[in-house]
Amino acid sequence: MKKEIKRCMTDYAVAESGDISARFIFPEEFLGFQGHFPGNRILPGVCQIQCVVAMLEKWRGAGAVLKEMVLVKFFSPVFPSEELACTCRNIEEKNGTLLVKAVLQRGDTKIADMKLRVQFQQGID
Repeated sequence: MKKEIKRCMTDYAVAESGDISARFIFPEEFLGFQGHFPGNRILPGVCQIQCVVAMLEKWRGAGAVLKEMVLVKFFSPVFPSEELACTCRNIEEKNGTLLVKAVLQRGDTKIADMKLRVQFQQGID
């Protein structure tokens, strides 16, 4: 699943401010839509969380392990072929972990707010 999510990522960028951004488009045949929900495909929340992790892995050049979901709020469903913009900001490193705030949006519509704690490890992909 992780590799498929990475393949859906485009327009990855790191701003001077340190914010990380990328866009994701999940096609109709994306594995995550299978069974969630038959007849009304919706992107699972775990895939949205993995978008943030994938961006952080690309930024750091190392595998990341999700240690804690400090806060995760979902506001709107995501359907096949919709473009999501993901931005990570307020990135703080402390005690070997990274605390990051992320926002997923579809145009002007907020899809999710997240505050995640991750730890980086070599050799994880």
